[in-house]
Amino acid sequence: MSPSRIIQLVALAVMILALIGAGSLLPGIVQRSDDRALRYTNVSVEGAPPIVVVGTAIGALRGLIVDYLWIKANAMKEKGLYYEAMADADLITKLQPRFAAVWAFHGHNLAYNISVATNTKQERWEWVNAGIRLVRNQGLRYNPNDMLLHRELSFWFGHKIEGVSDDAHLYYKREFCNEWHHLLGQPPEEAVAHLAWIKAIADAPETLGAAEQRTPGVAALVERLTAAYEQRKDQIRFTLNKDFLTHYVRWQAVKQQSGAAKALGIDREAALDPFFVAMDSLATDPNLSQVWDTLLAHVRKRVLVDEYNMDPQLMYRYELELGAPIEWRHGQAHALYFARRGAEFGQGRLSNEDLYIGLNNDSQQIQAMQDLARFGRISFDPFSNELPGRFPDPRWIDVIDRQFEYFYKKHDDLRGAGGERFIVFLQNFMGSAICYWYRAGEIGRAQALLNRLHGLFGSGPTATTKYIQPLDTFVWAETEDQYQAQPHLAPRDIAASLNYGLKLGIVRNQPEVLVNSLKFTHQVTDWFKGNHWNEYTDRYGEARIADIIGSVEDSAEIAYLQTMLDPTLTLDERSVLWLQTDRVEAEVIRDDPKLLGRTAPAFRALVYDRMVPMLQMQYQGSEVSANRTFEELFPPPPNLEQQRILLEQRKKDREKKMQEIRERDPFQRR
Repeated sequence: MSPSRIIQLVALAVMILALIGAGSLLPGIVQRSDDRALRYTNVSVEGAPPIVVVGTAIGALRGLIVDYLWIKANAMKEKGLYYEAMADADLITKLQPRFAAVWAFHGHNLAYNISVATNTKQERWEWVNAGIRLVRNQGLRYNPNDMLLHRELSFWFGHKIEGVSDDAHLYYKREFCNEWHHLLGQPPEEAVAHLAWIKAIADAPETLGAAEQRTPGVAALVERLTAAYEQRKDQIRFTLNKDFLTHYVRWQAVKQQSGAAKALGIDREAALDPFFVAMDSLATDPNLSQVWDTLLAHVRKRVLVDEYNMDPQLMYRYELELGAPIEWRHGQAHALYFARRGAEFGQGRLSNEDLYIGLNNDSQQIQAMQDLARFGRISFDPFSNELPGRFPDPRWIDVIDRQFEYFYKKHDDLRGAGGERFIVFLQNFMGSAICYWYRAGEIGRAQALLNRLHGLFGSGPTATTKYIQPLDTFVWAETEDQYQAQPHLAPRDIAASLNYGLKLGIVRNQPEVLVNSLKFTHQVTDWFKGNHWNEYTDRYGEARIADIIGSVEDSAEIAYLQTMLDPTLTLDERSVLWLQTDRVEAEVIRDDPKLLGRTAPAFRALVYDRMVPMLQMQYQGSEVSANRTFEELFPPPPNLEQQRILLEQRKKDREKKMQEIRERDPFQRR
């Protein structure tokens, strides 16, 4: 054997030994990189998306290309070429998919900078949604453990959609609620049922085959639905996606006597539609009840995972951990989800310099809980153009009280008074909660919160005497301060007061309590109407304070609806409330017609169409259903069809009044 061949064989052996040695070291290196969060994701074996390979192949030129596209995108934005800017932003994120700050920058650019430069509310919403989708559906898939992206996304849900700074915020709220109502349907009201409802989606089969194995008959139902879709006039093919869920929920709304569907004649038109008839036949078949449940849960799970990049198991676990129903039709529910997910999966990857990202992210969580406490229960009719009804969910008050200590201790040592942020929050929120419980007649709970605040902040170097004053004095002072700074809290207080008044006034036969609640309602309404800025309108003609006044004026019926759906009252108690309402209402009107501000339509007609679907779900799960029919407990109010006509006329009159405000000369408004 020649010396050259020997050298080659020795070199080959050395190379093989080196490769074996390197391979033996690799698991330890990978484990250390995972332990120290040195990778883009928490699991280093996760494969990079194909676009990363393309970007890497470009090499050093990638930075120059990204810089050019960045400048070009901003130039396009300044010229109003929004779609071109969107294309450039999309290309930048493809070239640098693991750079979270780029996703955050461009998502914010779409949701805030570009959206406000458009001319209509519809256009604004499209751009806001584009920014959210960009980060939620793409950015977080490539950077699932980056807290910055989670915090930014949480902020957009809480500030852009649920805030009031954007002139189109009311439009956002309705569109967002409409989207998630059609995706998940009407959720149960009672906490245990709500948790079981979201758990059914979380535990749903991953595939259609698995759904068939769990509940035989799913495949047959899909075949029958495919045939039913052939009856559609628009010839849309049947697909198990978000469109299918929309079709089902709209059928459900028509069948459950949506007030708007009846007023607009949609129910009569639907009865003549062959597709609706076919869907109705399948959806009302009692033998297919469990099959439908399995199929719907499966489709909802797949849509959440595939189209919204949300984990139903996390949605269920967060609700279980927090101990309060999460209303997913509310933007703050999503703010809470992404902030909480960011804290769970991104906390260990923060450097000392990034700890303030964690502080801000946790602030987003507690802020979302606050808004869910104030406006976290929603009443929504998918066929109505009116805003979703929003009223308080006091179950979140105790959740926030429990969470405060955790967040305070977590950030207490952070330089710059990290823990102090949560102290200020607790003082402000609990002051608001005290007012709520006081208005709701829960004097003991209000006093207990006031005592708790005094115990926390009544001693020490920053002691205050604010919390030792009488409860009623504290409430009145706090109320005035709140309405000056946060006028949107007024409908919440009125709903709480009327809810209490209805319970005692009708169920407990103490009408004077209801009268006092109605007087408080008119007192607040007059206060708002007396302010000179109550007819201010924004660029889209939205009269913000006038909208609040409208909410105040609607508070009586919202409170009545909330009371009728309140699971803390037995069905028998609510039946008494329902059957005695007309009598007590007539007495109140007779004694002081101004208190209700109208003689018709009455409370029962106002809420009947919205109440029945949710109340029927509660009735079906109760022991009362074995002895008494739903109609015996809650019969339709007399002259319901006539009352529906009056309701529609009232809606038109209000819209006409709002249009007059929008068209009035701005100098005359002042």
